[in-house]
Amino acid sequence: MFDWISGFIQSNGYLGVALMMFAENVFPPIPSELIMPLAGFAVRNGEMSAVLAVLAGSAGSLAGAFLWYLLARRLGLAPLKRAAGRHGRWLTLTPQDIDDADRWFDLHGGKAVLFGRLVPAVRTLISVPAGLARMPTAAFLAYSSIGTVIWTAFLTAAGYLLGSQYQSVQTYLNPVSNILIGLIVVWYLYRVVTWRASSA
Repeated sequence: MFDWISGFIQSNGYLGVALMMFAENVFPPIPSELIMPLAGFAVRNGEMSAVLAVLAGSAGSLAGAFLWYLLARRLGLAPLKRAAGRHGRWLTLTPQDIDDADRWFDLHGGKAVLFGRLVPAVRTLISVPAGLARMPTAAFLAYSSIGTVIWTAFLTAAGYLLGSQYQSVQTYLNPVSNILIGLIVVWYLYRVVTWRASSA
């Protein structure tokens, strides 16, 4: 995958960065932890502008996040609540839980989106509850943009500073992503095992 990503960005420049970051949000196994540090290395070599690289990466990433937001917003909470009523144990949710989460997102959604865009493994997922809760589009885009620019700038700077060792960024951040995914799986299994019909 590394050779393909590297070749695609080298062939397509800023457009390649944007498309890769869009794909990273739609298809998470493509890692931003490799794409933007590679762009940072290109900046170091004088092949790209740091500002344009960050803007291209941020635009692609934001487009991918917005796609998930729109899909979730179109789905809405009603189908999810019906599914929770029928399959509560496996969703580990009750219709009341969904209503509570919706109210929480109304109060804290901006902060959740902003900080969620800075966390590996959560960056894409945070768009879904934002869409389900029908967070105002302008607010979603504003908070997502801030978090996305910070994330892409950080990764670009890391690639610039590490030079030819820019792949090390992925090496350092992968354990964080794996730990977070592991915690989510453990939490889900715990919820399934401890589920009680009386909680529905």
